[in-house]
Amino acid sequence: MKFIEVLKNKKFLLLNIFLTLYVGINLIGGERGLFSYIKKKNFETLLMQDSINLLGKVKIIENKNQLLSKKNDLDYLDILYRDKLKFGNKDEIIIKLK
Repeated sequence: MKFIEVLKNKKFLLLNIFLTLYVGINLIGGERGLFSYIKKKNFETLLMQDSINLLGKVKIIENKNQLLSKKNDLDYLDILYRDKLKFGNKDEIIIKLK
């Protein structure tokens, strides 16, 4: 009985404590909390690294495409023939290393 009277008298204090705990817990562990922020930041860093790697690969492919499309680079064509078709001259010995 005395406990109920204390609750009635201090309900504003209890409400403030409850709201503070609720906000504090959601600030740290909620969907938009600290742990979620750290996880999303790590994922963003990973995506940025993947983006940089993909841009490098695109640049290499564009360079190869430029060598074949605008004016034929005979040295690059020779490299492609030898690599893809295993083509060589009569006096050459081809050794497969892989």
